[in-house]
Amino acid sequence: MHNRFNLSKIFSIVFFLNISFVLLSAQDLNYETVEVNGQTYYEYKVRSGEGLYAVSRIFSVSVADILRYNPGAERGLQNGQKLLIPVAGKNKQQKMVVPTSQSPRSSQSPPEDQNTTFQHTVVLGETVYSIAKMYHTTVEEVFRLNPGAREGITEGQVLSIPQRRVISNEKEENYRYHTILPKETLYSVSRTYSLKPEDVMNANPGLSVETFQIGKTIRIPFFESYEVILPYEEQTTNIIHKVSRGETLYSIAKRYDVGVQDIQQLNPILTGGLKTDMELFVPVKRILVEDDSKANINEVNRLLSQPVPSERVNVINIGLLLPFLDETRGAHLRIQEYYEGFMLALEKMKNDGANIELIVYDIGTGDDTRKLQSLLGTMEMQSRNLIIGGVSDAQIKMLSDFSRSYNIKYVVPFSQSNGEVLNNGNIFQVNPIQNMIYTKASSSFLQIFRNTNVIFVQGGGNDNREFISLLQSDLRKNNVIFETLNATTSLSSSLTGLLSRNKENVIIPTSGDSGLLRQITDELKKTFESDSDFVVRLFGYPDWQAYSNLRDAYSVYGTYIFAPFFTNYQSRDVDAFKADFRKWYGRDLMETYPSYGMWGYDTGLFFMTALQRHGVHFEQNIEKVNVNSLQFPFYFERPNNWGGFINSGLYLINYATDGRIIKTDKSR
Repeated sequence: MHNRFNLSKIFSIVFFLNISFVLLSAQDLNYETVEVNGQTYYEYKVRSGEGLYAVSRIFSVSVADILRYNPGAERGLQNGQKLLIPVAGKNKQQKMVVPTSQSPRSSQSPPEDQNTTFQHTVVLGETVYSIAKMYHTTVEEVFRLNPGAREGITEGQVLSIPQRRVISNEKEENYRYHTILPKETLYSVSRTYSLKPEDVMNANPGLSVETFQIGKTIRIPFFESYEVILPYEEQTTNIIHKVSRGETLYSIAKRYDVGVQDIQQLNPILTGGLKTDMELFVPVKRILVEDDSKANINEVNRLLSQPVPSERVNVINIGLLLPFLDETRGAHLRIQEYYEGFMLALEKMKNDGANIELIVYDIGTGDDTRKLQSLLGTMEMQSRNLIIGGVSDAQIKMLSDFSRSYNIKYVVPFSQSNGEVLNNGNIFQVNPIQNMIYTKASSSFLQIFRNTNVIFVQGGGNDNREFISLLQSDLRKNNVIFETLNATTSLSSSLTGLLSRNKENVIIPTSGDSGLLRQITDELKKTFESDSDFVVRLFGYPDWQAYSNLRDAYSVYGTYIFAPFFTNYQSRDVDAFKADFRKWYGRDLMETYPSYGMWGYDTGLFFMTALQRHGVHFEQNIEKVNVNSLQFPFYFERPNNWGGFINSGLYLINYATDGRIIKTDKSR
């Protein structure tokens, strides 16, 4: 039977049957034990002032174990109250049984008991590391529960994840995770955890009709992590049934859709037989006895499709908080140029009629957050509609906590690995996660080069091995044959032998190293001088933008580069920006990839436009925010139902053989 049925059964047996007690010594504890239905327990009498945690320490068991066998204990302990404490090593694990009135769940469905583990369905671009970070666990824990994951994970794969446990002295949000089961609704999930539907919605800002789907995971807030919970449809409540003349146990059980055994276990008095006017406890499912109208249930479920009302602002208040004085490896120069580009975007917005108030602060360097903490304590900062900034993990963590506390949108401009975006619905991360870019780049490659002769050239290090591994895996899945050769051998003779005259050839270096690229282009030049019948393309990496001495070769071979940022210096808009920058600041942009001046301009233009057009809840219309950016493609996606947004924008750049540079947005 389900755990809650067993709890009632245990108490019935303990208090209404004659039980023989014996004194045993286990784990050096001298307490009376009792055997109930084959299970062995200590019987413990609560002392004055004792709580669940204190009792759990005495017996070295979890609070969850105490609650499992002592219903009502979660409401507090009383002096003299008797508890059943499971004896380690002597109890068989109780199995959860699906009632006969229901059909068993598919093996592909999430488990009903999510008290120790829940399930996560892998989506495109995720890694074991990113999944572990999302759920506050470790890679080794994921591997322990899913040994096959060590060999790699694939889209659609279902992983078991350990349920989150909060240590009582930790000052942090308390919640657990819940994988949506078949037939569950927002209404039933809310009732499962005795929450208001709005509580669930607020804890999962990404929740909608589209994302509330079987197998998707949500956060459950305000929840004691040690409590044991069954799905709402499986939860029961005991009602009292007075036996009428002519009734049988079978007819009573059928009336309430329960098993005869369920009634017998709750009512030891039945050992003397069923009698008219006898009062019986019957474990009826809550869903059958609670008085909630269908209209109310539908109203709750409609919350998933109701947008948050737009809240326009007359004055857009923005805070820009950066370490302007951090001279580590010239960081202050890049930060200054970012700020200068941001100011050009601000000027453009004001010329277009926007009313914007910007405050700018230096926040100190590195992990020293004292200055930042002082700034965040001011009314001026707490009244912002948007904050942008933070570089170190410590700064980003503090700004993330601040944005959550005051419900302020927060843009992380540079970092791509701090992980705060996975757990804060107010965050927008501009710099994409590498694996998301690799996934889209591999997909773009297959769209264009599926029917070509693909050749990988190894050498120059392992800086792109994750992308190469992913691309080769995708090629195999799509039955695309490819060849691999080593640049350390005689590249010239090996390469010529692999080239095809009947189809286009695509050469992919396994590293973005400029030396390897130079070696390949030199060998191709020799090949073409002796035989020009081959059609060859190069496919490469964001790093290649910086190799100005190789750009002429790019056009010769119709090279393709994938990149989360790209500046087309043939563009009139780029020329106009460079001229404005020179006019305002009396100097040219620094030669960095990406350009920090354009980085600041693009970021400022995007988010100020979002606030102007859609108000403080612009995240609901984030896909409608289109700006003429110079360097970054913006395409923000939530990694989960409770986290923020990550920019997964991607360009595919083609250096055409006619000298043109064709930039294609492959973000979607």
